[in-house]
Amino acid sequence: MKRSIGARTILYPTPVLVVGTYDKSGKPNLMTAAWGGICCSDPPCVAVSMRKATYTHGNIVARKAFTVSVLSEKQAPLADYYGITTGRKEDKFSRSSVSAVQSEVVDAPYADEFPLVLECKLIHIVEIGLHTEFIGEIVDVKADPQILASNGLPDAEKLRPFSYAPGEQKYYGTGKCLGSAFSIGKTI
Repeated sequence: MKRSIGARTILYPTPVLVVGTYDKSGKPNLMTAAWGGICCSDPPCVAVSMRKATYTHGNIVARKAFTVSVLSEKQAPLADYYGITTGRKEDKFSRSSVSAVQSEVVDAPYADEFPLVLECKLIHIVEIGLHTEFIGEIVDVKADPQILASNGLPDAEKLRPFSYAPGEQKYYGTGKCLGSAFSIGKTI
């Protein structure tokens, strides 16, 4: 029999997403958000949730745009740093030695060193208790050529994304491929 552990913010895997924004004066900033993911196929959209107290929250409201980057396992220390430091007090781009790139399609930055970037225009804001959910329409996706498969799309084994375990407060790397979606279930 299963044991109740109460209502908690536990879901596995939880993505590690780095959100890029500009503040009102044009200073670029990065913030790690674990509460997020794809939320619509047509139009393609991603959602990220954060507390109103975060610097990034105000930046998204002011600029109506953001980027979402997926980092590789070797970049886990960067993602952790972006989550534990506020952009109000520190220039995270300079401190972490990454290069700010202005998106060509939305009013938001990303780091050139990040392998996968979603460029998003804000289309909805949903207030949910302590957090605000920002829904962005994905206007473009940028990917480093070395993470692309022969079909031109990102390859998880080349990207090596990692996830966050909220119950343990730890990061975990990508596991092995278990089979093809919409296929392995046909064996049942």
